Amino acid sequence: MAEAADFQGMGHSPARRWLRRTASLIAGAPLLAGLLAGTAAPAAHAAPEASGPRTVDVSLDTLSPSAPVKGDTLTVSGSVTNQGKKPITSAQVDLRVGPRLSGRTAIDDASERSTNASGDVAPLGGKYKVTFPKLASGISQDFALSVPVNKLGLGEDGVYQLGVSLTGQTSAAPYQHVLGIQRTFLPWQPEATEKKTQLTALWPLMSSAHLSAETGSDDQQTPVFEDDGLAEEMAPGGRLEQMVTLGSQLPVTWVIDPDLIATADAMTRNYRVRSGDTVVPGRNQAIATQWLNSLEKAVKDRKVVALPFGDPDLASLAHRGKNVSGALSHLQPATDVAGKTVETVLHVKPSVDFAWPVDGAIDPSIIDVATSAGAHKVITRGDSLQDNLPYTPSAARPIGGGTTAVVADTRLSTAFQGDMTKAGSSTLAVQKFLAQSLALTLQEPGNQRNVVVAPQRMPTASQAQSMASALRGLDPERWTQSADLVEAAAAKPDSNATTKVPSSAQYPKNLRGQELSTGTFLEIKKTQERLDNFKAILSSPDRVAAPFSNAINRAMSTSWRGEPTDAQQYRTTVETYLLSLTSEVQLIPKSVLTLSGRSATIPVTVQNKLVQGVQNLVLRLKSDNPTRLKLDGNQAVTEQPIKIDGGHSQSVKFTGAGNANGPVQVTAQLYTVDGKPYGGPMTFQVKVSEITPTVMLVIAGGVLLLVLAGIKMYSQRKRAVARKEAADPTDDDGADAADDTDNGENADGEENTRDTKDSGGRQAPKATDPEQPSDLTPDTGPESADASGTGEKVDR
Repeated sequence: MAEAADFQGMGHSPARRWLRRTASLIAGAPLLAGLLAGTAAPAAHAAPEASGPRTVDVSLDTLSPSAPVKGDTLTVSGSVTNQGKKPITSAQVDLRVGPRLSGRTAIDDASERSTNASGDVAPLGGKYKVTFPKLASGISQDFALSVPVNKLGLGEDGVYQLGVSLTGQTSAAPYQHVLGIQRTFLPWQPEATEKKTQLTALWPLMSSAHLSAETGSDDQQTPVFEDDGLAEEMAPGGRLEQMVTLGSQLPVTWVIDPDLIATADAMTRNYRVRSGDTVVPGRNQAIATQWLNSLEKAVKDRKVVALPFGDPDLASLAHRGKNVSGALSHLQPATDVAGKTVETVLHVKPSVDFAWPVDGAIDPSIIDVATSAGAHKVITRGDSLQDNLPYTPSAARPIGGGTTAVVADTRLSTAFQGDMTKAGSSTLAVQKFLAQSLALTLQEPGNQRNVVVAPQRMPTASQAQSMASALRGLDPERWTQSADLVEAAAAKPDSNATTKVPSSAQYPKNLRGQELSTGTFLEIKKTQERLDNFKAILSSPDRVAAPFSNAINRAMSTSWRGEPTDAQQYRTTVETYLLSLTSEVQLIPKSVLTLSGRSATIPVTVQNKLVQGVQNLVLRLKSDNPTRLKLDGNQAVTEQPIKIDGGHSQSVKFTGAGNANGPVQVTAQLYTVDGKPYGGPMTFQVKVSEITPTVMLVIAGGVLLLVLAGIKMYSQRKRAVARKEAADPTDDDGADAADDTDNGENADGEENTRDTKDSGGRQAPKATDPEQPSDLTPDTGPESADASGTGEKVDR
């Protein structure tokens, strides 16, 4: 068959094969060597084994035009590098045109052996060559060849193999033989085909997550970026800048992750970038503005498809997340915000009913998840939804339930996944892409088909440049015409094409190993629940709802595949920041309180450090020992509503009633209005010191005795002074006697006790007199003061 990969041509006749075998047996015979001197071409096939089959590396850097027509001149340029240890003499670069390849499989087979050093067909020769007298070891030489197309010997329409070879001599093999060759493909379709293939090329525009959930505390809510890497991608020469510049010149369907343009839009204003433990002002507003302006112009009047916000990993959700409650609920909001974001920023209305699982790999569960948010079209790939047909069918396939699978061509979609930084690699990829597209069209020239090209999600700048070169090489006047994705999905399906979705067991193991874990979705669920509780108490919940909801969508992004450490760090950053916000509304810790009397007020302070007010909160107070301490009308538990402006505190007062002395532990806890705890509990101790009616009577009686004792003492001293003044002031002995008499017995015949001095200099009556009151006031006990010395005194 014509699908043989190597060149078919001269040098394979039975006589020549016999000569080569004979020469190898008696290679040292001078006579036979002379006889064989005129058979250099056959001997050349054995020579590479002696001097290395790939002694010279041939790089094919440019081939123009990539798909020539009659009257064109084909120009080929590149370089040759001697990788051997010995110099090469009489080096010559030639072009060799191989046979027409008869199908897409033939192109695949030929591509696998593109650097095989055997020269199977004769070179063009003549003036279409470049010679080097000597090619030293390790030295490269550039070359350029120009050949009129009519000299290439091309026949009927199809794909031909084109080889660039270097022949020369070495000390180990002193005769001309092929030392290196590079093969590529030359599409030959000078006239338009009967029916052109409708080709849809997707142009993906997405990036990894750069924007965190954190925003500034000012009214503008200044966003905080995890890094400034997005600015590098959008700067001139960067990956995203190249995607926009190249895509603006191509007939493509833009497939956009709205998170990217939302992030770029945030960068056009004031923003901050995390730098270690702090944040610094961002300075790339001009780059973001220029990039968005360029993108808006590029997509004007073009078809734009918006994926769900953040490009959620549909396969991970289907295989790991669907068993975690609430995981799938993020898809519909992500789809809703996607359309609004694109329309607001780019002023174009996108299609939002397409889903794109990673690498187009699908199974029934992925289809279910993909369509759960309203998508009716799923972009898949031919290596997932495989056909057993001798030709490539149209992309659209009905797979049931009103869902259409849009099957991208595997060969064309994966053509530029390698390293395209070298010109030689890019040229070979472009030529192979064009060859496969022509071979596809020529499979059934009378059967017009719709073919979709869905490349990798985030092409590098060099990959994007190679993709653009290939699309530019598709002459719309010959074998392809451009169509957008919506047209491809709506095209009439091929009745012979398969519509059976592969089972879950057929899902690629390498892709399954890169999926987000079940633990990831459990973490996301925990964050979402905490966010819901937080939003419920805010007076302006929109200030946190959008940043955190978007961050949660980013945490499920397809871009985290292969980056588990970075993904975990991002989720941790979001959760940590949310915790820091929720802790801004808290209970102020209390020390020991003392409750004196039957009832008193127990204050509890709630602090709000947020810039916005909080509401829909209740403060619940619970006595752990209601027998000893009851709250607000003989209750063990009581609560009050909370509403606090931003940056303020509120002291909430509860009434406590003590029934018995002793300490009681009290617990304060904030709750949302739907009964969910908010923050942690705060416990403190209340010391109950109850004063009963009996105790009050005893205290009153004691006070009365003190008063009466004071009156009596005052009367006695007054009478004593009067008697002293009545005595003779000149009779000292008499006065002393009178004094002694007065002190010994009063007028009523009662015995007076002698006044004594206490240790503090105070006058005190003699303790033996039962009528005399004491100067010391009764001690009311330690319960009358704050035992801790730092506690909060409760007002009655």
